[in-house]
Amino acid sequence: MRTISTEEITKNIKEMCMEVNIRLSDDVKAAIHAGREKEESVIGRQILGQLEENMDIACENQIPICQDTGMTVVFLQIGQEVHIEGGFIGDAVNEGIRQGYEEGYLRKSVVGDPLIRENTKDNTPGIIHYEIVPGDQLGITVAPKGFGSENMSRVFMLKPADGIEGVKQAILETVQNAGPNACPPMVIGVGIGGTFEKCALLAKKALTRDLDSRSPIPYISKLEEEMLEKINALGIGPGGLGGRVTAIGLNIETYPTHIAGLPVAVNVCCHVNRHSKRTL
Repeated sequence: MRTISTEEITKNIKEMCMEVNIRLSDDVKAAIHAGREKEESVIGRQILGQLEENMDIACENQIPICQDTGMTVVFLQIGQEVHIEGGFIGDAVNEGIRQGYEEGYLRKSVVGDPLIRENTKDNTPGIIHYEIVPGDQLGITVAPKGFGSENMSRVFMLKPADGIEGVKQAILETVQNAGPNACPPMVIGVGIGGTFEKCALLAKKALTRDLDSRSPIPYISKLEEEMLEKINALGIGPGGLGGRVTAIGLNIETYPTHIAGLPVAVNVCCHVNRHSKRTL
């Protein structure tokens, strides 16, 4: 049994919230640069160049890449041999979010009630997903999600007979409807299988996977490549102003499902696809 203190969890969450809003991961930066190299539209290349310049300024001046610093999504992979001491782990995570957003001067975007809509003033609570895994380590993924792109996301409860063509249509329909509203170039996370809520969680997790990785399932890997190509043929382009680079990445996660269903979730993210991972 290994003991991890809530104090250590809070410290890491705070640091991750500040870092991830200022500096994009290498895979996303590389994908934006590659998109600029292959974009055929003059204005599209200009927009992608401005995005790269914006990333450099944010890093150099230690300011947010985007004014929407998101609602903080946290994935915790808790080893079953880990003992958490010092308080409730959920409180520790939210305290880390609070400290990170206050000390990092990040925008506070969370309202305490979805209808009354009074701002909590510290960006808490976050969305926390807990998973018990083998081992004695604690894996933390922090992924702030802005709502310009989140609002463009969809869940489809397809029929099994819709098959893979139905999945393809759901992805393309979602991206087409998102258009310029999701601040393209986009990153697309797709979840297939499970239940209504499981496919949405899979799609969210897909956004945290490196963009230079591919699914270990051969036909899913091919589907990722095919759908990225089809999305980029839609002509939406950077900033929604036309071009070949509508998306810089598309990841798919799958899970077993019921004989009577084919749930599909498409989680749209803008080019500021923030994700930071640490292991304690």
